[in-house]
Amino acid sequence: MTRYLIKRILGGLLTIWITTIAVTLLIHLVPGDPVQIMYAQSQSTTPEQLEQIRHNLGLDRPIYEQYLMYMGRILRGDFGTTIRGNQPVLDLLLVRLPNTLLLAVASLIVTIVVGVTAGFFAAYKRGTWIDTTLMTGAILGISIPSFWLGLMLIYIFSIRLGWLPVSGTDLKNLILPALTLGLANAAAVSRLTRSSMLDVLSQDYMRTARAKGLGENIVLSRHALRNGLINVVNMLGLQFTYMMGGAIVVENVFAWNGIGRLAIQSIFQRDYPTIQGFILIFATVVVVVSILLDLIYVWIDPRITYS
Repeated sequence: MTRYLIKRILGGLLTIWITTIAVTLLIHLVPGDPVQIMYAQSQSTTPEQLEQIRHNLGLDRPIYEQYLMYMGRILRGDFGTTIRGNQPVLDLLLVRLPNTLLLAVASLIVTIVVGVTAGFFAAYKRGTWIDTTLMTGAILGISIPSFWLGLMLIYIFSIRLGWLPVSGTDLKNLILPALTLGLANAAAVSRLTRSSMLDVLSQDYMRTARAKGLGENIVLSRHALRNGLINVVNMLGLQFTYMMGGAIVVENVFAWNGIGRLAIQSIFQRDYPTIQGFILIFATVVVVVSILLDLIYVWIDPRITYS
């Protein structure tokens, strides 16, 4: 297990390193002069000022020198400064990253509670009206765009009922965006849980457990649910990274002060250092989550071994 973790960590570092190359090339993939694009709406910027900005960003150097300079800054923990405001990019990202992680974790909890529960009962009540109703709801949930669901939740719970605030960044404001992301992903999880549970419920060891006189609750919780969750956990890990990406849209709908909203603002402002920092932070989070996912596999099923 230790050897496997070392391999996974090294593979993760390789992924992050490749990301740094892609991040460096990001500016050069944009058609035209990135500095002129950044300041296209500024009528008072002189050519001399543009040249100075280009020099400050290192864009007047060969691309390999730009990459070495960028890597040198990254290894020192320096992600550069924002184009507008001249603030440290890393400080901005670290201030907002906990908000995005909180939103993703809360959404994941909603996904687990709703998706796994619905899939479990649909499998247990296979062929009944409960199964049909839950799976019909899952199909509708997959079809609904998250931003539209968010707008509907705002209309119902904020405008019509007045129970929850429309926007902001505190625990009360967390409910609607977490429901928006969580319910959108719960639909897919419920379908996978149902499929996985149906496979487990038909296994011989389930009949053996019942024949031994074990109670139905013990049979379902210890034998069925735990074995049925192995495939679901893999999807939940992928869903978590999807939620991090989906938070870009949801954070802007609910004005949630996370890195997703910061990324959208940076794109509109053509603030490339901030966009570069966002991509690198996002890639790091994805790598860490994938490694943690392997550890969760072993915790769920000790029979799983890595080499």
